[in-house]
Amino acid sequence: MKPEEIRKLDAYFKRTFNNPTLSVKARPRKEDSCELYVGDEFLGIIFRDEDEGELSYNFSMAILDIDLE
Repeated sequence: MKPEEIRKLDAYFKRTFNNPTLSVKARPRKEDSCELYVGDEFLGIIFRDEDEGELSYNFSMAILDIDLE
């Protein structure tokens, strides 16, 4: 993703979840997605989706069963 998109997503997540420790980072060798972190902990991947001229972003987060205990 372009640096401008990453900055906008970073601001969106911080504002939406009222959490300044969230950060969006570029992925090495990937141009269609970026990563979301809280501090140094990886949360998930944000995918860029452009279809029929409309742009959206999809956030995907896996939750392990051991994390629920």
